[in-house]
Amino acid sequence: MGKLSGKVAIVTGSAKGIGKAIAIRLAKEGATVVISDILEDLAEATSKEILQSGYTAIAIKADITNTAEAEHLIQKTKEQLGRVDILVNNAGITKDNLLIRMSEAEWDAVINVNLKGTFNCLKAAAKVMMKQRSGKIINISSVVGLMGNFGQTNYAASKAGIIGLTKSAAKELAPRGINVNAVAPGFIETEMTDKLSDEVKEAFLKAIPLKRSGKPEDVADVVAFLAAPDSNYITGQVLQVDGGLLM
Repeated sequence: MGKLSGKVAIVTGSAKGIGKAIAIRLAKEGATVVISDILEDLAEATSKEILQSGYTAIAIKADITNTAEAEHLIQKTKEQLGRVDILVNNAGITKDNLLIRMSEAEWDAVINVNLKGTFNCLKAAAKVMMKQRSGKIINISSVVGLMGNFGQTNYAASKAGIIGLTKSAAKELAPRGINVNAVAPGFIETEMTDKLSDEVKEAFLKAIPLKRSGKPEDVADVVAFLAAPDSNYITGQVLQVDGGLLM
């Protein structure tokens, strides 16, 4: 039996990339995983992949920028699976541009998905977890939220906001037995980083003391730790998974 046997975990933005790796990792630890994404077909495919591997998962489509849909995600999970033990707020997007060229639409889109979406899901899940008097909430931030990045003012602001949200929620929810932490990945191999030029990738690698980029599984391992009983006395923290990029 895994460390999460009998637990129900929701992972937003888990149809692919880091979210998918997290969902698979939690499923391997015994959790029943809800694959939540706006990409319905891909979410169903990921759910089936996990089922075919001998683990348990379902898919629920949700646009987390919509408050009602975020609430529906949590309620439908509770109705179908009986409880909500773990929430991983992973869904995120980028729309990079220089500050002086960034449009209002580019700013709003990133803030709405990354920050408002995290708030919507966290708030809805907290209501269920407070009644249970237990729960683990893990928010996926970024080292960019700690150090900033050229051409990513919207993304950096959203990820910094997630850190503030995490610490405030951790203080409010701790008396109800709910742990709230954040994970801040560095340069991780995903579709998002694949789009970067070779020059940018090389510059990142030179700045990483471990001299390699991270893999989605590196992030998933840390999330699994925060979701498990091993981390019961940890809350309000930001764990960097960055190979030493930001010390």
